[in-house]
Amino acid sequence: MAAFAQEMELLSRQLSQAHRAAIQAELLAAGLEEVNHPMLVSLLQCAEEDPAYPCQAQRDLAQQLHVSPAAVANALKGLERSGCIRREPWQDDARRNRVLLTEKGRAAVAGCREAFRRVSRTMLTGFSPEEQALLLAFERRMLQNLTRNTNNQKED
Repeated sequence: MAAFAQEMELLSRQLSQAHRAAIQAELLAAGLEEVNHPMLVSLLQCAEEDPAYPCQAQRDLAQQLHVSPAAVANALKGLERSGCIRREPWQDDARRNRVLLTEKGRAAVAGCREAFRRVSRTMLTGFSPEEQALLLAFERRMLQNLTRNTNNQKED
């Protein structure tokens, strides 16, 4: 079991690094290298398309991305400097900021989503639809296992 665990850890890291490198290469090729956190930009687009979607506030974005609020704050600073987002006080609570895309940000979202699609197509080459469905189910279960364990540890 120890060898399996080691190989899983190594493969997880290698896959994550290769995926990140592929996304960055696609963004660079598309002229979107200034988008320092493309998933964040895509989440913001979701929030604008569906105002009921709970990810317009910084703390909600951190929860959706499974990162710290500080990491989101840093990413938002870069996106704000590049002109992709703007912040405004929340209507019902001035202590919270809503994060909104600018026109430049909306254009970046379209480019990011296309980059994600290209990388996914490449990554899943040779997988049948059934294998893709199984892979997705396994990854969801692993994420659920990890986040459930993290949430249980926080409660202790």
